Amino acid sequence: MLPFKKKKPAFISSIKQRILKDELTKLRVKHDLWYQAFEKQERNKVWLDGKQYLMLSSNDYLGLGFDLRVKEAAKEALDIWGTSPTGSRFANGSRNYHKELEEQIADFLGKESCHVHSAGYLSCVASVSCFVGKGDVALVDRNVHSSLWEGLKLSMATIEKFRHNNPASLEEELSFVGADRKKMLVAEGVYSMEGHVAPLDQFVEIGQRHDCFIVVDDAHGFGVLGDQGRGTADYFGVTDSVDVISGSFSKSLASTGGFVAGDKEVIDYLRTYSKQTIFSAAINPTQAAIASRALEIHLEEPEHLERLWSNTRRYHKFLEGIGLDYWESVTPATPIVAGSKERAYFFSERLKEKGVYANIIIPPGVPPGKELVRTGMSASFSDDDLDRLEAAITYAAKALK
Repeated sequence: MLPFKKKKPAFISSIKQRILKDELTKLRVKHDLWYQAFEKQERNKVWLDGKQYLMLSSNDYLGLGFDLRVKEAAKEALDIWGTSPTGSRFANGSRNYHKELEEQIADFLGKESCHVHSAGYLSCVASVSCFVGKGDVALVDRNVHSSLWEGLKLSMATIEKFRHNNPASLEEELSFVGADRKKMLVAEGVYSMEGHVAPLDQFVEIGQRHDCFIVVDDAHGFGVLGDQGRGTADYFGVTDSVDVISGSFSKSLASTGGFVAGDKEVIDYLRTYSKQTIFSAAINPTQAAIASRALEIHLEEPEHLERLWSNTRRYHKFLEGIGLDYWESVTPATPIVAGSKERAYFFSERLKEKGVYANIIIPPGVPPGKELVRTGMSASFSDDDLDRLEAAITYAAKALK
């Protein structure tokens, strides 16, 4: 293929000029951050420019991404259903595999009904965008994911933020909201950047006392916390009190796509009003089959979850032992806080020198001063892998001295 020859344009709009001058984009491109294309992958190993790296930024918590049974399920679904439903379920109908996966997820979570989307981001946007509107109030933990903020903006509701994981701050914000206003409480079960677990039992008690509709994004708690990994609401025993649980298949279930679960009437309402649900192409058969089979294996073989937590405990003990700040994470989502984008960059680069890949996260992904290297534990890591990680992190930590 001949190389593309860029022609000098006769006209450049003011927006295009702003794009061309953007310093953050220039910096990202210069340092080749975030969008590097790996040449191949084998379980938790990836190859870049011919060099092998141990992947430390993955969300493959249960390590099922290369399980032969999961891959066979994807191939079988492809043979039966083809590559795609080629449209939205509103426009050209659902397929049996949509219904079967939704029933499986709802049963696992202890909810009556569920809707699955082709991306976890869509599910999170949908989980908050259609249940409230202009004149309503959304009480939101200030550290929730970008997808929830986008959904809240689309809802047109008034947004009131409360301090991260702080029940007293939530109570204070609610004291300023009139009793006649319809209210929605929004939090995450596990926060992906911090690794923190929300005090859902306290949030639910406060929310119900103030007549709140309660939404929890549990993308990083699903498959990780609670009885058999049934999530953060199950962990706190408040599943029946949480109106909506949303999440993703790209973490514990080694697929892509997402879900919104709740009472049947709630999911029926979502299917009536959620633009992300009505106008988005449905999840394809291979994505659905992977998520379904991975969940079956997870329930049949508890050793994957046990290994995940064994690795996580060892990892946290190691990080604490060498004096690294991991933001008091108590989950497999484990940041290494560097405190500036420069320090985070050099830490990440030193990891790569030792064959470990982990990306940096800078504002707006995290607050200023909390720039970090995002890492995640997985059941796929062997003891030898953990030895290799610890040696690389010990070496990289010198960049933070």
